Amino acid sequence: MIPQPTRFVGASVVNEGKVTSTDVLIGSDGTIAAIGEGCNTHDEASKSIQIDASGLWLMPGCIDDQVHFREPGLTHKGEIATESAAAAAGGITSFMEMPNTVPQALTQDLLQDKYDRADEVSAVNYSFFMGASNTNLQEVLKTDPRRICGVKVFMGSSTGNMLVDDREVLEAVFKESPTLVATHCEDEATIRRNIEAARARYGEAVPIGQHPIIRSAEACYRSSSMAMELATKWNTRLHILHISTAREVALFRNDIPSIEKKITAEACIHHLWFTEADYEHKGTHIKWNPAVKTTADRTAVRAGILDGRIDVVATDHAPHTLEEKNNSYFHAPSGGPLVQHALPAMLEMVHQGLLPVQDAVNLMAHRVADMFQIEGRGYIRPGYKADLVLVDPNDPWTVSRSNIRYKCGWSPFEGTTFKSRVRGTWVNGVQVYNGSDVLTTHGNHAGERLTFDR
Repeated sequence: MIPQPTRFVGASVVNEGKVTSTDVLIGSDGTIAAIGEGCNTHDEASKSIQIDASGLWLMPGCIDDQVHFREPGLTHKGEIATESAAAAAGGITSFMEMPNTVPQALTQDLLQDKYDRADEVSAVNYSFFMGASNTNLQEVLKTDPRRICGVKVFMGSSTGNMLVDDREVLEAVFKESPTLVATHCEDEATIRRNIEAARARYGEAVPIGQHPIIRSAEACYRSSSMAMELATKWNTRLHILHISTAREVALFRNDIPSIEKKITAEACIHHLWFTEADYEHKGTHIKWNPAVKTTADRTAVRAGILDGRIDVVATDHAPHTLEEKNNSYFHAPSGGPLVQHALPAMLEMVHQGLLPVQDAVNLMAHRVADMFQIEGRGYIRPGYKADLVLVDPNDPWTVSRSNIRYKCGWSPFEGTTFKSRVRGTWVNGVQVYNGSDVLTTHGNHAGERLTFDR
């Protein structure tokens, strides 16, 4: 798809800690050509499409550092094409996808297969994590840090069991990884003991309310603290995913900028939104690993994104069919679809006074680009790729089956009314969403492979 020079007139530009009323010009090369007065004198100003953005927020597109788009092998749940389109509708312009597909991305050739597929169909920009296992260290060491976002280590089992529980292998990965190591941290031994206790009490009819007790705060803390111990020992660039407990939040630093940290943390939108009280009505539809936990834990995670202990916010988008999710506790898989609704949910927290809109952009764009050292994205700056989202902050809408874009066809946010609506999304200067329709199709898409300045 070819970029069309486009000028946003009178937008409230949310960028680099400020909200400024100004114009922004996209050039024909798909980058930001000019901002403010420079839009008037730029060579492409006269041939640009004019968009009246008065009263709207113009932001850098969100960069989601943790998704599961299910391709290959699990495409009854989702595909790169369908889920990247849903991401575009949610203002997410880049994603980093996890390796627990079928087959698992445990070799460089299998990883390249995923890049090849995304190059054919992705509506938005993409990168894929190399997977680590107990047996593939040599493949991990081949990872190119300039072209791959990182190495993923499951220190607790999840969908598509890739548990790395061999201490020698963990030591080797942390010592020798050529790039950032991202971890899923839950202590498997603790979880197994908790499952045994739950089965002894309830048999196979364990209620969903036991999920945060089975996948407990202690299990998270044990694993996260071990990951930090290994990273400190080997000076590893470590990124711990989906922090869900107050005890974990307290492990992290906030006395230096995120970009300077060797150990960083991510929070996910569901741990910022839901609490254990929601299991009564949402049931297995909010079953995630790590589990949604107490109100006190949610409060601590929210505090963490404000005080700098937690550096970024992501989705852990992980679709399953309703048939799969509507099973009993042990048979319902963990995970849920979130990319279409994460930004509106964060902006709802802005409306609730929990954080300023500048912080939402910092957490979902600026810092992600900085921490992963993504080249030319994550900010509205001349010369940077024009990955943008235009948001109406005062246009309420309610999530329903009729407006859900995930292939699985449902959302844990069904029935929720958001005040902010995505009015348009641009990827590499190409409009991919116009507020009602996704404008990309197979073979006609805008996404590019992310590259990294490492």
